[in-house]
Amino acid sequence: MRSFFGVAAGVLACAGGALGQGYVTANETVLPNMPGGFGVVGNNTIMGNGSAVGADGKYTISAEGIRANFIPYGASISNLFINDTNGIERDVVLGFDNATAYTLDRAHPHLGGVPGRYANRIKNSTFNIDGTQYYVYPNENNNNDTLHGGPQGWDWRNWTVVTHTTDSITFSLTDFDGTEGFPGEVVSFVTYTLTPYEWHIRMSALSLTKSTPIMLSSHTYWNLDGFGRNDTNLVLNHTFHLPYSGQYIDADNILIPTGKINNIPQGSVMDFWSAPKRIGANFTAPGIFNQCGYGCIGYDNAWLVTREGPSSPYTYDWTQAGPVATLASDWSGITLDIYSDQEAFQLYTCNGMNGSMPLKSTQGLFGNNTAFPRTVPQYGCVVMEVEDWIDAINYPEWGRDSRQIFGPGDAPYSLQAVYKFSVNGTTAPPGGMTLTAPGLAKRNARPYAKREL
Repeated sequence: MRSFFGVAAGVLACAGGALGQGYVTANETVLPNMPGGFGVVGNNTIMGNGSAVGADGKYTISAEGIRANFIPYGASISNLFINDTNGIERDVVLGFDNATAYTLDRAHPHLGGVPGRYANRIKNSTFNIDGTQYYVYPNENNNNDTLHGGPQGWDWRNWTVVTHTTDSITFSLTDFDGTEGFPGEVVSFVTYTLTPYEWHIRMSALSLTKSTPIMLSSHTYWNLDGFGRNDTNLVLNHTFHLPYSGQYIDADNILIPTGKINNIPQGSVMDFWSAPKRIGANFTAPGIFNQCGYGCIGYDNAWLVTREGPSSPYTYDWTQAGPVATLASDWSGITLDIYSDQEAFQLYTCNGMNGSMPLKSTQGLFGNNTAFPRTVPQYGCVVMEVEDWIDAINYPEWGRDSRQIFGPGDAPYSLQAVYKFSVNGTTAPPGGMTLTAPGLAKRNARPYAKREL
């Protein structure tokens, strides 16, 4: 077994934190080289530079062309500002105006946080590791499954702010053995960094005592218009593209995977791989009905991200191989390209929104220009989750255990993603990545590779 200290240093390096003097976990184990001195992971201790906390409880970081606010609750993003094609600043993510609202409104839909310890759904709230059956707390569909880690999942908890600089913030959390029914103690770090026109995400988690499932994601709600249009407050006109996703995970009427992997025919309702397509392009097609669960119209599905074929794999650098997803608005001119090392991608079209959640003061129209209620309607946003194959802990034949089951001595769980913004296809300034139409055409030239199971 590798040294605990060595592994701890590795997980901290994965989290992207600057190194300092030392750190103490919730079980009083000292981790070396933590930034900013000592503290307890998962409590309210603030280390590093906490002086920039706003009166609204938010931490601000910024870089050229981009600014964002974060809160310790759920390690959540609450605001992300990008200038549109007219130079007007748009807040393109959902959230609340004040950090305290997140704890007061228990009905909020996992706004901008990090779901864990296991993102998405767990069938029957149970799984087996090394011959031991575990039962975790159910919280969905009349307690028939567990969603996003259970009733007190990671995006419902206050994280510790470990470091905070002008362009980066790191959060940490300790999840104790038995919490929500999961085995083993886990320490996790999440670092958000802004560079010119880019949002970088690094997540890592270390299992300290027992083998346990770990799968994280960013559960951010997007509207690239910032609800600023006076002709629609929906995202159905946003263009969406999944160039590496020609297969998706089949699910039942309550969105639990069945174990089947479906191929996606070109031109079908689920086809976002062959060419960019408006999100609402097929909302009147027969195939869309029940696609996001029984009686539901819309998407709440996990596509596979396949960047190398089974018979002739090619080596790729995920930061350069092309985005796994692209979302764009013709109205605002904002394009978001998502790069990630993960091998699945969930799209949720806010089918469950009902107009009860308020917009922030940084979004929407005001006064005589108000064409719609200042609330989020059904289909008024999308959630895009980079992650691994959902509920794979219940389908060992998929071969995902090395990416989802972690124990003492194993390398830390790791997730990396970069969200790159451009306006009207223009190239980001030096330090960013070129996001042009020719690049999109090049990606289209490589068809997805089917995953053979």
